Amino acid sequence: MRSNRARARAMAGIAATLPMLAGALAFGIPAAHAADDPGRDLLAGTKPAWATTKADKGAAPDSSAVTARVYLAGRDATGLAAYAKAVSDPHSASYGKYLSADQAQARFGATAAQIAAVKEWLTSAGLKVTGVAQHYVSVTGDVAAAEKAFGTRLHTYSKGTKTYRAPARTASAPDSLGGAVLTVTGLDNAPHRASHDDQLPGPSTVFKNAGPFSSYYGSNVATTLPDAYGTKIPYVVQGYTGKQLRAAYGAGSHTGKGVRVAITDAYASPTIAYDAGSYAKKHGDAAWKTGQLSQVLPKQYTHTGADDCDAAGWYGEETLDVEAVHAVAPDANVTYVGGASCQDDDLIDALSKVVDNHLADIVSNSWGDIEAHQTPDLAAAYDQVFQFGAAEGIGFYFSSGDNGDEVAHTGTKQVDTPANSAWVTAVGGTSLAVGKGDSYLWETGWGTQKALLSDDGKSWTGFPGAYTSGAGGGTSKTVAEPYYQKGVVPSSLAQANSASGNRVVPDIAAIADPNTGFLVGQTQTFPDGSQQYSEYRIGGTSLAAPVIAAVQALAQEARGGKAIGFANPSIYAKYGSKAYHDVTDAPTGSGLAVARVDFVNGYDASGGLTTSVRTLGTDSSLKAVKGYDDVTGVGTPARGYVESYRRR
Repeated sequence: MRSNRARARAMAGIAATLPMLAGALAFGIPAAHAADDPGRDLLAGTKPAWATTKADKGAAPDSSAVTARVYLAGRDATGLAAYAKAVSDPHSASYGKYLSADQAQARFGATAAQIAAVKEWLTSAGLKVTGVAQHYVSVTGDVAAAEKAFGTRLHTYSKGTKTYRAPARTASAPDSLGGAVLTVTGLDNAPHRASHDDQLPGPSTVFKNAGPFSSYYGSNVATTLPDAYGTKIPYVVQGYTGKQLRAAYGAGSHTGKGVRVAITDAYASPTIAYDAGSYAKKHGDAAWKTGQLSQVLPKQYTHTGADDCDAAGWYGEETLDVEAVHAVAPDANVTYVGGASCQDDDLIDALSKVVDNHLADIVSNSWGDIEAHQTPDLAAAYDQVFQFGAAEGIGFYFSSGDNGDEVAHTGTKQVDTPANSAWVTAVGGTSLAVGKGDSYLWETGWGTQKALLSDDGKSWTGFPGAYTSGAGGGTSKTVAEPYYQKGVVPSSLAQANSASGNRVVPDIAAIADPNTGFLVGQTQTFPDGSQQYSEYRIGGTSLAAPVIAAVQALAQEARGGKAIGFANPSIYAKYGSKAYHDVTDAPTGSGLAVARVDFVNGYDASGGLTTSVRTLGTDSSLKAVKGYDDVTGVGTPARGYVESYRRR
């Protein structure tokens, strides 16, 4: 399961090619002077790609309400990017010379004079300032005031089956502000569907797995079911636990002691403390110590409805992330930072809380959207947070997606965002086989095809069946190739969309296939209305991201507690070494599959059962091959990975 940021946006959108973000590790979007409007600096990327002449439905009413955020570029945007790169590069003399949160803000953040000037500009245009933070000024007003402030016209445009507002030309800011404005968001209103509910709903409807199960990979062979790939196949595992994952990824004696891990998602599970404690006790993980798990939450929540962000659907995400981190790094301190909704501005706020207060050195993020929905203005706002984090020694780990190359899901081959950012570690996914005695057997790239058992029980209908899901990956269309991927990522991938090269996703990988997934415990709502703790197997790159974050906590402990920071330069520097399992789609030399039985109604046998075969290692057009690939990146952590960070 991977929570999908701005789900409404994903459903309504039409895939579009976005402008290339300049520079392999450029800071946001550089300002440019507006040739046809002297005295103004263009805020590139503020006119979305879908706001075309063909889709234009005319001017938006002057009295319509606008809510926007003006993100501040700070004192030295270029210097921030350069510093963030230098302290993250093991080959740099500045490597590891991180700043504190206060030092980073004092050196690169917006000045009081810049903030005052931005506020004066906005209010003089007729907008009302509703909030001022370290990185932005928020405003409300009508269309007429917004048009005056940003030097554009706001029109309505058709986008798929819906109509949204957007700038008819690129927004701008007065050049008298001296480049104080990074970008503005909110001038286009796709797909904001506000809800004013302040209370979160209860736990979502129960989900349970049916048996039979294997306790470890291959322990229970489905002898009465048809062959697949010429052999009998095992039943799916009931769900791996921390002991098995620690063994698979070389934890050794390390536990993450003294390391702080943050998790960001939207909303907050009302039962997380009970669920996490119950799970740890039941499965032999270390008991949570007082203060080891904490939460930083907003004052109120929005967009909570099932047809919007579906707040209850995020509870399982938080639960998975918290329990996975603790299972792999049982002594790490975990801080959950919840967003007020699944909208970009609220998720940026959650990330900014981590950075501005340096709540952790490692941040796990199991959410995202497709690249076609990520406009350059939002990419700039996200990258600013990631760069401040890198300057402070904070690393961000993002799930790469659960729909492979996205063709089956969107009709267009593309990667996910924010995993496409050159400033984060994108985490791909695998199918993991852990054998008897917690022995690591092999991994494949995660990609699943499903075929049902025939009515007579003698064959699999249409084997291997239709594609259902797989690790996200591929080549970005908007982000240039970062320096750390050069010489590692094959040119056939890096240059798939342009001769100059682009960012390729993912960087590293871990267990993700739900059919070889992780057992999680959560309070759920049962058919009789009662709320009970129960357990189920789950996967997705939502699992891979917290697992890698936890492994990084072990690595940070191994290096004496010194922060790893933005890890990609170090991850790629270890490429080809014994630090990684080099994952391929056929580790045994032949096709692989497992048998799975499911409850039709999702929780018990009263509605019947379905039996299916699930293939392993068939991820849409993406292939896990020897060396770097766009399913698993450089591979998964092997026994030598954690120890490779030990300071010598």
